[in-house]
Amino acid sequence: MKRTTRTPKTLDKIDLKILHQLQKNGRMAMTELAERVQLSTTPCTERVRRMERDGVIQGYHARLNPHAIGAALLVFVEIKLEAKSGNIFDAFRREIMSIPEILECHLVSGDFDYLIKARIPDISLYRKLLGDILLQLPSAKESKSYVVMEEVKETLILPLND
Repeated sequence: MKRTTRTPKTLDKIDLKILHQLQKNGRMAMTELAERVQLSTTPCTERVRRMERDGVIQGYHARLNPHAIGAALLVFVEIKLEAKSGNIFDAFRREIMSIPEILECHLVSGDFDYLIKARIPDISLYRKLLGDILLQLPSAKESKSYVVMEEVKETLILPLND
């Protein structure tokens, strides 16, 4: 079943208020959410369910402390491919999807083809990830790594303009 995503123009002010509240606390009870956005519970629940169906709300997740679970090292990696074609991009994409340490992977414009965000326990395991996995990916030619020394800001909360 293909999900459609509503455009921002189809979200009204109440929808935006609901989304704002849910981004701050996705575990909030519907009664509390309804109260905060000044609706009764039933219409508030219907709006949330509609936004879930339409793909505006994609899920609810627990945010974990990476240090508490042994994934303290955050690294960004630029990967350059030898060649560029639809088949090579597809093969690269398939392989990347199977590597659990990779949190994000983006095809980007510029000097490199992909920007990867990864979390691992320590630098020695990063060396293994880079040499044994990332540089063995289909058509991977070159990489450039950025080890994060301090995380200044990281958020999953999207700005909502009403």
